[in-house]
Amino acid sequence: MAFRGWPSEALEFYEGLTADNSKTYWTDHKKVYESAVLAPAVELLAELESEFGPGKIFRPYRDVRFAADKSPYKNHLGVWLESGGYLQLSADGLAVGGGMYELAPEQLDRYRRAVAAEGPGAELTALIADIEAAGLEVHGRHSLKTVPRGYPKDHPRRDLLRHKGLITWREWKPAAWLGTAAAKDRAVEVLRTSRPLRQWLQATVGPPRRR
Repeated sequence: MAFRGWPSEALEFYEGLTADNSKTYWTDHKKVYESAVLAPAVELLAELESEFGPGKIFRPYRDVRFAADKSPYKNHLGVWLESGGYLQLSADGLAVGGGMYELAPEQLDRYRRAVAAEGPGAELTALIADIEAAGLEVHGRHSLKTVPRGYPKDHPRRDLLRHKGLITWREWKPAAWLGTAAAKDRAVEVLRTSRPLRQWLQATVGPPRRR
């Protein structure tokens, strides 16, 4: 079936789960999750695959082994795309982004070297400016408080050097369009606008080392 957006029941499901994150609630509303949340996500992934590669839907269960919060279920749906894209649906609406969320040590070394170098570093600064001008946010992840050791404290791209991941991001509050095919259109626009960052990261940082 064609993707037609997420119905209002999907947001209502997550509103309820946020208020009552329990096995009882999950069991009582599992069919709503499967039909109103999961099924549209599967349809959307099928339509995005030709341009953005295959993807996966994250499990709804939280890993609480080392967490202080023992809530058993995630209060959002997470969708990952091979191209580096990410979609998230929750009671707060829809969010879409792209990039590399967390760099492995060898990736981080290559990232810092590229940021510090005049050519690729200046290219990154310019493409970030273009992405932000198009209405997206660009965020660093797990950033250090200071410039990493070995790099000048007054480096012109010192803020970028502090990051251990780099992503684009855009959020929308719930609205009628979320229950239509326009939800796909907005996601695609973000993913396409984010593509230059992903391409820069692929060219300069590359994949993590295989274990």
